[in-house]
Amino acid sequence: MIKILIVDDEYNIRKLFTKYLTNQGYKAIEAEDGQKAIQIFENEHIDLLITDVMMPLMDGITLTHKIRTSYPELPILMLTALDSFEDKEKGFISGVDDYMVKPVDLNEMLLRIKALLRRYQILSSNKIELKNFILDNQSGECILNGKPIELTRKEFSLLFKLLASPNKIFTREQLMNEIWGYDSESYDRTIDTHVKRLREHITTDEYEIITVRGLGYKAVLT
Repeated sequence: MIKILIVDDEYNIRKLFTKYLTNQGYKAIEAEDGQKAIQIFENEHIDLLITDVMMPLMDGITLTHKIRTSYPELPILMLTALDSFEDKEKGFISGVDDYMVKPVDLNEMLLRIKALLRRYQILSSNKIELKNFILDNQSGECILNGKPIELTRKEFSLLFKLLASPNKIFTREQLMNEIWGYDSESYDRTIDTHVKRLREHITTDEYEIITVRGLGYKAVLT
C-alpha cells in the first residue's frame, strides 16, 4: 500500500486529509511538524510527502531541504496559504515537485498525487516511453520514430529530468546543481544553450520544452 506522510500543524487539516486519502486506498501517516516528520522517515518507508510551509520547530522549506539529501526522487507536494511568486520560488528551489494554495480542493489534490506517483514510477524504472519517443536512462539511448538520436550525456540528463516530471517547473539553479553539480563552474547560460540544442536536435510533437520566464523550464506532453 502506498504510504503518504501528511505534515501540518493544523490538527483538523491532518485529520481531513487522512480520512480522504484512506478512503482513496492510501495509507496516511501524520506529523505535526518537520522534526516529527524526520523521525518518521527514519522508521517508515514513505512514498509521497505532503507538507505545509509554516510550521513550528521546522518549516516545510527546511524539511524539504533535509529530505532531498536522502531521498532525491521522493514526490513532494507543498501546501501553503501564501500565493506570492517569491514563496513559490523558494518552494521549487528547495526541491518541491508541486505546489497547492490553501484552501485545498481534495479532488484536485488527489489528481496531483496520482500525477506525482506516476512520475516517481518513471524515475524508478529509468525509462520514459511516449508514443514514438524513448529515453532509456540505463543504456543512454534516445530513440525517435525507431531511429537513434545522438545526445551528449548532459543533454540526455537534462531532457530526462524534464520529461520525467512533466509540467513541473525546474529553476536554472536546480538544473545546474542536479546535472552539473554544486561545485560546477558553469553558468545559467549553460542551461539555456543545452535547451536550445535539444530543441534543434529533436523534432517531435509529443512534448515541448517551455521557458518559464524568471524561473527556468518545464516539459509539457502534447
